[in-house]
Amino acid sequence: MKTWALNSLIVASILISGCATGPNSHDPLEPMNRKIYKFNETLDQIIVRPAAKAYTSFVPSLVRTGVRNVFTNLGVINTTFNDLLQLKIRNVPVGIARFTSNLILGVGGIFDVASEMGIPYYKEDFGQTLGYWGFDSGPYLVLPLLGPSSVRDGLATPVNYYLDPISHVSNDSTRWGITGLKIIDTRSAYLNSESMLSNSALDQYSFIRDTWLQRREYQIRDGAPKKDEQSKYRSKSFRELEAELERD
Repeated sequence: MKTWALNSLIVASILISGCATGPNSHDPLEPMNRKIYKFNETLDQIIVRPAAKAYTSFVPSLVRTGVRNVFTNLGVINTTFNDLLQLKIRNVPVGIARFTSNLILGVGGIFDVASEMGIPYYKEDFGQTLGYWGFDSGPYLVLPLLGPSSVRDGLATPVNYYLDPISHVSNDSTRWGITGLKIIDTRSAYLNSESMLSNSALDQYSFIRDTWLQRREYQIRDGAPKKDEQSKYRSKSFRELEAELERD
């Protein structure tokens, strides 16, 4: 499924579940967050979005898919490490098999042969690990350049960065070049969903915040909602969305 369709389903799931875009008890830092959000949006409109549009216009789809596959495969290292920390022992050999299969048979990860072989893909990060062990998310937080987060996920960011193989590239120019490509590739995946977001939310800040909080809660709980929030989260829908997002 294409990313635009996936994001359409995400929006539909949020709207159907009655997620209101308004004051949120998880966002006591809203005045500051809105200022950072505006800064990020300005930077996106001036630099990142034009670069992403040029990327999709001039780089063939097949090449872009290969680039995204490489970045996705590198992320399996972080996932496998956090699976181990979360005692999800059965997922560890799956992650190792997926990474090595794509690395060797997939020509450095350009081709996703692991999926063709039926090896599933999971995504974990250190913020999820902290959540698994009971660390509260704390207030919603918008990070400069990085976007939606929480206090817990903000504290996890340095660990996630360290577990990213790109951060260990010794040459500064090469490392920043690869990082820039990763940012542009990620941003390009959401170009087709922009009009949908504009038409669906009167307040885009609140809409993005509420969507992020719901999806993050889903990730932390592996799709299992709190007992008192069965009507708020629709596990089946989000499980399907997560699988589609990681395959795209």
